[in-house]
Amino acid sequence: MKQLVFATNNAHKVDEVREKLHGLFELRTLSEIGCVEDIPETSETLHGNASQKSQYLHDRFHCDCFADDTGLEVEALNGAPGVYSARYAGPAKDSEANIDKLLSELKGKENRRARFRTVISLILDGQEHFFEGIVSGVILTERHGSQGFGYDPVFQPDGYNCSFAELSMEEKNKISHRGRAVEQLIQFLSETK
Repeated sequence: MKQLVFATNNAHKVDEVREKLHGLFELRTLSEIGCVEDIPETSETLHGNASQKSQYLHDRFHCDCFADDTGLEVEALNGAPGVYSARYAGPAKDSEANIDKLLSELKGKENRRARFRTVISLILDGQEHFFEGIVSGVILTERHGSQGFGYDPVFQPDGYNCSFAELSMEEKNKISHRGRAVEQLIQFLSETK
């Protein structure tokens, strides 16, 4: 089976994608291919960061690979935290601190509309392809649920009366930004196989 490297060591992301790949490719992680260095993410855009990570892997490990970048874009905060979502409260990438900062920034604001956006850069046979997934919703005033990761406890997707963190992984995958981007990726991979 052909291998495809996912530019992450985030177990949550790997589980989400592996579930959708259904044996189409053998999914490998950074640690599984011996990539221990921090891959740079210095772009000001999600597209730029995803591309930078996949190009880095392709150039150094000469493999078919893909990378994603995800941002939470909040209307009342002019799209913030956006590309800085993981480091919103500082370089430690502390999810709890990020949520605390977000809730503090939104205190007293009526407009709580937001969207998660994921961009995937795939390099297959030396060619780069992009896929994007978006899910819209609102930011809750407090945390709900214990599933998921990141901002999931405070994000309620449109059409639901619960947070992402209250959905099972299977339910979340059906509607999530990453799930939607991965669906496009899978569709593309199945057509090119």
